[in-house]
Order: sequence, then C-alpha cells, then structure tokens
Amino acid sequence: MDFQHRILPFYMAYSTPYFMQEEDSVLRDLEYLQQMYPMQAKRLQKRVVEVVDTMDYEGSLLYDEFPDKWQLYRLAQSVVVILKQEEEEDGNVQTSEELWGWIENMVQIILFYEIYKRRHGGRRGFLKF
Repeated sequence: MDFQHRILPFYMAYSTPYFMQEEDSVLRDLEYLQQMYPMQAKRLQKRVVEVVDTMDYEGSLLYDEFPDKWQLYRLAQSVVVILKQEEEEDGNVQTSEELWGWIENMVQIILFYEIYKRRHGGRRGFLKF
C-alpha cells in the first residue's frame, strides 16, 4: 500500500477541537461540583433529573434553540408538586410558604443546569438542539 499518497479523512487529520475539549472539562467540573451539593439540594436534583428524563426525547422543548420560559416554569412547578406530595406522604407538613418559594427557585436553577448539561454534552452529544 502506498502510504505517501494516502488521503486522511478530515476527522482523522485533527485531534479533538479545542472548544470541544473545553466544553468537556466544563461539564466534568459542573458534575463534580453538583456531587458536593447539600443533601436537600441533592434531593431536589434527583427529582428534577427524573422529570427531565421523561422529557428527554427528539423534538423535546429541552432541545429547542430558545426554550419557552413559561413551559420551563411549568416543568419546574411539576417538580415542586411532586416534592409537596412526598412531604405530605412522609407526614412532614411543617414547611412554610416562604420556604416553598425558595424551594421553587432552587428547583428552577437545578432544572436549568440539567437542561444545559443535556444540551451541551451529557447524553445527547455536543450542542444538540
């Protein structure tokens, strides 16, 4: 075989592009730091991941170029409803309405992080939306 005149495909000619390597390191850092969340935040994150898993399909609002703010708000509210039901089942109805406001905000933040991870890496690949 004549190796001097062999043409390499474009994907073999270059290593992984720098911006993709940087994106991978950002996601690894994010996942590492999320592992250090306090126990209550981990509980919220677990519920958010479960709800987002049901929404993770081709053509989902998670992968829209500009997701609708109202739909993301409703998705976060569905997580809060699940959390309230769990609290009622456990018999811990001590949580005040002010605290639920903070929990709702935290759920939204965790939801946005989870969507970011899935859009930029995660299970779906690089920049899939």
